[in-house]
Amino acid sequence: MSRRHTQSIAIAAFIAGIVVAAAVQRDAWAAEAYPVKPIRLIVGYPPGGANDLVARAMATRMSPRLGQPLVVENRAGAAGNIGTALAARAAPDGYTLLLASVASFAMSPALLEKVPFDPINDFAPVTQAVVVTGLLSVHPSMPARTMKQFVALAKKRPDAINYASPGRGSIAHLASELLWITAGIKLNHVPYKGGGPAVSDAIAGHVDAIFSLISTQTPHVRSGRLRALGVTSAKRSSALPDVPTVAESGYPGFEASGWLGLVFPARTPTAAVDRIHKEAVAVLNMREVQAQLQDLGLDPEPTSPAAFQALIKSDHARWDRVVREAGLRQK
Repeated sequence: MSRRHTQSIAIAAFIAGIVVAAAVQRDAWAAEAYPVKPIRLIVGYPPGGANDLVARAMATRMSPRLGQPLVVENRAGAAGNIGTALAARAAPDGYTLLLASVASFAMSPALLEKVPFDPINDFAPVTQAVVVTGLLSVHPSMPARTMKQFVALAKKRPDAINYASPGRGSIAHLASELLWITAGIKLNHVPYKGGGPAVSDAIAGHVDAIFSLISTQTPHVRSGRLRALGVTSAKRSSALPDVPTVAESGYPGFEASGWLGLVFPARTPTAAVDRIHKEAVAVLNMREVQAQLQDLGLDPEPTSPAAFQALIKSDHARWDRVVREAGLRQK
C-alpha cells in the first residue's frame, strides 16, 4: 500500500470520527432535559408596546411549563433592529430567543440599504405568535372625526400635521406611508423608540396624530383620550368594533397587517426549536391568552416553523416591492 493511499485512509477516518463525535454530541444535547437554565427572550422595543405585551403574556405562562424562567429583555432602538442584531449574534445554544416582527425582518431591510443581520439566514423560525393591526388615531383636540375629514384637513395643510409612530421602519411607519401615498397626502413623521412612548406623547397632545399598533392604543381610545379613525386590517377589529377599516373609509382593497413571532439564532439545535414551539403553541391556544390578546386587537395565530419561514420570505419580498415602488428606500 502506498504512503499516499495510507494518508488518504487516515484522513477519511479522521473526518468520519469528527462526524460521529458531532452526532453523539447532538444526540446527547437532545437527550438532556432542556432547558436546564433560564432562557432570555429579547424584545426590540421598550415596555408598554405590543411587542412587550405579547412577550410578557407568553413568558408568564411558558415559564412554568418549561420548568425554567423565560426572562423578557427589552433592547429597544432602531425600530427593533438593535435587539434583532443582538439575537442574531447570540450563541445558538437554545437559551436566547427573539420576539421577531415583520418590521425588522421585512420592512427595515426594505427601507435601509444595510441592516446588521440577515432575516432569512441568521435565524431559526419557531412560530408566528400573533397577527397585528395598525390604527390611525388623533388627539381629541383635532377637528377631524373621520378618515375622510382627516384626509381633507391634511390636503388643506400639507406637511403641517405631525404624527407619531413606534419608529422608523416599524410596521406602523410603513403602513402609514402606504396610506399617505394612497390618499395623496403628506404628513410630518415623528418616530419614537416604541409604541409606549409614542402613544404617551399622542395622549399629551405633543403630536396631532398617531399611527401605531391597535394594541397600544385600545385602552386610550376606549377612555376617550384618543379618537380612532381607521384600522389597517381587512376587517374590523373585535377590540374596537365601531372603528371602520381604511378600506371602508374610501380606499377599497387597502390592507396592511403585520406579525410577531418567535425565532432562535440560526443553527440552534432542533430539540430546542421543537420544545419551544410545543410550549408556545400550547400557550397561544389557551382561551385566557387569546382573550387577553384579542382584547388588545392582537390575533393569536401560531404556525409550524416551516410555515413561519415561508411567511418571513414572502413578506420580505412583498415589503421590498412596496418600498421600491413608493420610492421610500433611504440612502
